[in-house]
Amino acid sequence: MTRTLGAVVWLVFLAQPGCGYRFTAGGAGFPDGIKKVFAPVIVNRTPEPGLEGVFTEALREQLSRGGHLGGEASEGRLEGELLTVGAAVAQLAPGTSGPLTYRVSATLRVRLFRGGTLLAQTDVYGTEDYLPALRADVLTTEANRQAAIRRLASALAADAVARLQTG
Repeated sequence: MTRTLGAVVWLVFLAQPGCGYRFTAGGAGFPDGIKKVFAPVIVNRTPEPGLEGVFTEALREQLSRGGHLGGEASEGRLEGELLTVGAAVAQLAPGTSGPLTYRVSATLRVRLFRGGTLLAQTDVYGTEDYLPALRADVLTTEANRQAAIRRLASALAADAVARLQTG
């Protein structure tokens, strides 16, 4: 009986939809027939240090997933600027003045160049919520915030690349 139940659970697990990752052999292309692009480190225009690394990594990961990430000699160059980053209380806990959730937001500008010619530009904006730690644990709350920033960077990178590819 236990073995049969285990087999049924396993089959149900296998029938579930995927996690959202997909493997492609090149995906949609960029304007002007560009297949590979170089993505230098994003310029961080915000007062918060270190975010350029998180957003650059997310952009390069998105390009790599689509088979478009190239080196410095690539036909295209994708330059990014992190324009804004902000944080706010998203929702107050009922009956208290304390936060139930926080929200981080960011604006990313991405420009596609071929040689010195600008081919396309897009600005993407997004938000991501995160939970505060119980008992005012500042380190855990900050870890939650950093995880939200990484999720937001990934979502903005995906949005920016998709917009550049579709015009």
